[in-house]
Amino acid sequence: MMSSNSCTNSSINGFYNMLNQGLNELHQSFLSHNFMSFQFLSQVISSLQSFHSQLTLLVRKLRLPVGGKWLDEYMDESSRLWDASHLLKSAISGMDNYYSSAINIASSLDGYHHFTPEFSRQVIRAINVCQREILGMEEENKSLTETRIQPLSQCLNQNMNICMDSNSKLNGFSGFRGVLFAMRSVGSLLVMILLCGLSYCWSSSCFHQVGGGSYHEGHMVFGSGFMVSMAILQQKVAEEIDNNEGHPGILFFEFQQAKIAMEELKVMLETIACYNNEQNGEIQEKVENVKNCFELLRCSVETITGQLDDFFDEIVEGRKKLLDMCTNR
Repeated sequence: MMSSNSCTNSSINGFYNMLNQGLNELHQSFLSHNFMSFQFLSQVISSLQSFHSQLTLLVRKLRLPVGGKWLDEYMDESSRLWDASHLLKSAISGMDNYYSSAINIASSLDGYHHFTPEFSRQVIRAINVCQREILGMEEENKSLTETRIQPLSQCLNQNMNICMDSNSKLNGFSGFRGVLFAMRSVGSLLVMILLCGLSYCWSSSCFHQVGGGSYHEGHMVFGSGFMVSMAILQQKVAEEIDNNEGHPGILFFEFQQAKIAMEELKVMLETIACYNNEQNGEIQEKVENVKNCFELLRCSVETITGQLDDFFDEIVEGRKKLLDMCTNR
C-alpha cells in the first residue's frame, strides 16, 4: 500500500507535470497561430482556469492542517488572479463601443453604389470619431496596465531566483508552498501575456529574463521541467514583441486587423473626397472587409469576456470549497 508521503509526492509531482504539459501546449499554440491571436489568448485563459482548478483539487488531496498559513497564502494568490482578471475584463470591455460603431458604419454603406465626395467626407467623419474612441481607450488601458505589469515582471523574476537559489524553502506545508510558488510564477507570466495582448503593450522589457538563459541549465522544482517550459514561452513572446513592427498599444491580432481594415476604407474614401474619383467596386470590397473583421473582433471579445467570467466563478468556487473543507474538519 502506498504511504502517505508517497501519495503526497505523487500528487505534487503530478501538478508540476500538468503545468509543464500545459505550458508546452501554449507554446505550440503560440507557434501555430498569429501573434496574440484570439485562439492563443483564449487558450491562455483556459490554461489559467485549468491550473487554478487543479490547484484546488490538489489542496484537497494533501490534507493540510485546518487554519494553517497555507490557506492565507492560497487566498492571497487567488485574490491576485481575481484582481488581474477584473483588470483584463475592464480593458477588453472598452472595445464594445468601438466594434459596434464600426459595424454600424459598415452596415450603413452595405450596397451603397454612389460615393460622392460629400458623402465620403461624412463617412470619414464617422470613422474619425470611431478612431478617436479607440485612441482614448488605449490611453486609459495604458495607465491601468502600467501599474500592474511592473509588479508582475518583478514577481516573475523574483520567483525564478527563488527557484534557483533556495528549493528547500519550497517544501513547506508538505510541499504546497512550492506548488503556490509554481502557480504564482506561471500565473504572473500568463497574466502579463494577456495584459499585453488585450490591454496595452509598449515594449518587451517585462518579458526579458533576469540571468539570461540560466533557467535552461537544469534549474527545476522537485524534478519538474515547468520552469524551463515557462522560460521558453516567456522568451518567445519577448522576441515576437521585439519583431512586431506596429506601434505600442493593444496587440490583439483581431483588433489590429480590424483597425487596418477601417484605415484602408478611410484612405479610399479620402481619395474620392479629394479627387472625385469614384471606385465603387473596390469600396464595397473594403466595406465588406471592415464588416468581416469587426464581426470577428466582436465574437472574439464576447468569447474572451465569457471565459473571464467563468474564471471568476472558478476562483470563487475554489475559495468556497477550501473554506468549507476547513470548516467541516
